Amino acid sequence: MNTIWIVLPILTLLMFELGLNLKVEDFKLFKERPKPVIAGLVGQIVVLPLLAWLIGNAFGLEPLLLIGFVLIACCPGGSSSNVFSMLARGDVALSVSLTACSSVLTLFTLPVVMDVVTADVGNVVHVHLPVGKLMMQNLVLMFLPIVAGIAVKARWESAAHAMHRVLSKMAFPALILLATVFFVQNRTTIMDNFGVLGASVTALILLAMGVGMAMAWLMRLTGKERRTIVIEIGMQNAAQAIAIAGSPIVFNNEVIAVPAIIYALLMNIILIVYVAIAQRRVTGS
Repeated sequence: MNTIWIVLPILTLLMFELGLNLKVEDFKLFKERPKPVIAGLVGQIVVLPLLAWLIGNAFGLEPLLLIGFVLIACCPGGSSSNVFSMLARGDVALSVSLTACSSVLTLFTLPVVMDVVTADVGNVVHVHLPVGKLMMQNLVLMFLPIVAGIAVKARWESAAHAMHRVLSKMAFPALILLATVFFVQNRTTIMDNFGVLGASVTALILLAMGVGMAMAWLMRLTGKERRTIVIEIGMQNAAQAIAIAGSPIVFNNEVIAVPAIIYALLMNIILIVYVAIAQRRVTGS
């Protein structure tokens, strides 16, 4: 079974579900509170890919895995970050706004960064990036479903809430299904590289969260905003990375998707621990 035919509908579903939770005003938070929005977007779009490139080279990742490692860092935050922000007593409105803005901005920044990366290391493994096809895929699988979700919410708000309740419950099981099928089909590659990739991914997530915390502290953001920035920078859309890696019109290489699978696993474990610590600090228990 080609996992791409599982990834593509799951990604489309997740993006539509994200759109159902958005409204046009979510894109305008920058005008009201520019500092936390700037901190979150700079952390995700600039700092995270740079950290991934440095860490990937420091750990000596082979070219295909390095491409996949930077790819996951270039992806936007997922809708799950909104739930984690709520659980961590964070700023949910900020989280939603950052997810919305990063999902649009990375439509343009991801192809640029990945074009540079593949131009540098892709020749070694005969991999190149068809930038136009990548942008077309992101437009169809991400932008249009988000816009459709926003339109449905604007026109039929009660129906949008009902669909959101159903789809939000399906999102996590769908990702688990995807991860399971992918692991079964690529278990040898995953197990052979789990040590170095596990260490690389853990370093990336922890350093990214640390940078987010430092940026929030320097900008004198509130506790709620700081917790949200940390979560947003530490939580990326693994489904999108897998879709790009496995897509027949982009990379068409499941090895490139391996870092995203390991990232998805460790990301949830690390952020669950962070949320538990944040909850204890907020409640003072």
